[in-house]
Amino acid sequence: MNFIEHIGKYFIFLGRTLRKPEKVSVFRSMTMKEIDILGLNSLPIVSVVSVFVGAVVALQTAFNMESPLFPDYLIGLAVRDSVILEFSPTMVSLILAGKVGSNIASNIGFMRASEQIDALEVMGINSANYLVLPKIISLILVNPMLIVLSMALCIVGGWIAGEMTGFCPTEEYIYGIQYEFRPFNVAYALIKTVVFAFVIATISAYQGYYTRGGALEVGNGSTRAVVFSSMLIIFLNYVLTQIFLTN
Repeated sequence: MNFIEHIGKYFIFLGRTLRKPEKVSVFRSMTMKEIDILGLNSLPIVSVVSVFVGAVVALQTAFNMESPLFPDYLIGLAVRDSVILEFSPTMVSLILAGKVGSNIASNIGFMRASEQIDALEVMGINSANYLVLPKIISLILVNPMLIVLSMALCIVGGWIAGEMTGFCPTEEYIYGIQYEFRPFNVAYALIKTVVFAFVIATISAYQGYYTRGGALEVGNGSTRAVVFSSMLIIFLNYVLTQIFLTN
């Protein structure tokens, strides 16, 4: 199947998915379940990675600013801007594409391989809407919360590293975090997060939904979901940066 055909199938798939649910109570229940499975279960990995990345960014910044010409507060400023603008919205989304995306693709792919999706279609249920829309909504709701948590933990990790090593006193670090802060940067990061959440959910669901075969094909579909989601996240990161941050 060529690339153009995949694009057409993807948008047809979106058209079937993004419809009003037939039973709102069932949809609400499934969405809450997906929030727990796809969102809350990602808290440990997001938390651990964020703390250590914040610490690493602080140490690397301090290492490259050993000159007395550079004030210590620049460490806090560098951690703040690198975390808000790039690491938390983009790098954490790439991590979630691997964890959450593979989960979505494998679950839906297994349902396709075991003919559960065919059974839903026979019963007259819009299987794409029933299975995928709750995942899209849950990721769009939960991922911004995870990214905000990641921002906070990265900054805390940078503070811990600066305090433990003596590179950056607490007062200087806090001043650097506050120095010329632009609230729009947080809004920009959250906009990227919502777009990336939609990409992860829909690309992964598409790969699982159109899986054909057995366990081997389900595994291959999960791999493709992670690869294609990651590639599209990197591309959209460039596009959104060009739109919002380039004057």
